Amino acid sequence: MAILVTGGAGYIGSHTCVELLEAGYEVIVVDNLSNSNPRALDRVYEITGKKPTFYEVDLLNHAGLESVFRENEIDAVIHFAGLKAVGDSVSVPLHYYQNNVTGTIILCHLMQKYDVKKIVFSSSATVYGAPETVPITEDSLLSPTNPYGRTKQMIEEILKDIYLSDKKWSIALLRYFNPIGAHQSGRIGEDPNGIPNNLMPYIAQVAVGKRSHLNVFGAEYATPDGTGVRDYIHVVDLAKGHLKALDKTLNEVGVDAYNLGTGRGYSVLEMVKEFEKVTGVPIPYKIVEARQGDIAICYADPTKAKAELDWSAEKGISEMCRDTWKWQSLNPDGYVIEEKNLFL
Repeated sequence: MAILVTGGAGYIGSHTCVELLEAGYEVIVVDNLSNSNPRALDRVYEITGKKPTFYEVDLLNHAGLESVFRENEIDAVIHFAGLKAVGDSVSVPLHYYQNNVTGTIILCHLMQKYDVKKIVFSSSATVYGAPETVPITEDSLLSPTNPYGRTKQMIEEILKDIYLSDKKWSIALLRYFNPIGAHQSGRIGEDPNGIPNNLMPYIAQVAVGKRSHLNVFGAEYATPDGTGVRDYIHVVDLAKGHLKALDKTLNEVGVDAYNLGTGRGYSVLEMVKEFEKVTGVPIPYKIVEARQGDIAICYADPTKAKAELDWSAEKGISEMCRDTWKWQSLNPDGYVIEEKNLFL
């Protein structure tokens, strides 16, 4: 059974490719490599012994994407591809709407044309904005506070409308919280371009000596230590959640949303202390001004995913920190140039 994975060379995409291949699926990856590296797919092959099919294609390239559908018998799609930096989305909103929303529309047109009506969509907890209460359930108000989050909400609404127009579609909307960690082998992990936007890769780069200290944005929130609290989830748990959602879409029709999180929040300083404890590496930090739009507390209620997908997160923050450090310490410069590169 062949699964098309858009954005499959990225952080979450590559980990999901490992799980798909190990579960016996054929994997076809489409990625424009704008924020990913084909060497991640080399590592996927190294881990699994199975080689995904790779196309360097942008979703906005209708003809290029159609060739993927024409050349392969695709059974379902897992859709990761998209721009994802909140700050950038505020600076260049049109770029985000064009890439994320228009790219998805082109993808769905081709899925419809080639009668591929099963999709797992990589949404985000940003669709909730600043939650009125926690933990956040799937019925919570959707009120994203930035263009990135609004693109995710728009795509969710587009997919719901597609289902309303054709009840043969099967759609899972996965709203996940804060993915961190890496594959236990240390061979694939998060390799951000430039300055990391997220906490854990920033901590890891400080630990490996690439950065002098961690900036902690704000320490006056209404939390136990004043720093922001988030729901961190191991990327392998998250990848396994996609397989559970895929199984549902392959066997049922309908459209539904699921939170993928642990149901537990940790503050920035708790994460720093846990990383230091697990690795033995001190993480110097400075408290700086809070970022506009950041919220105090955000964590999931994952009850629905447990009940309907038979999925729950298994790995704790110690494992998240351990696997992050293994990846970063073995790959201090991320995916550096190697002699072997099967996908370029």
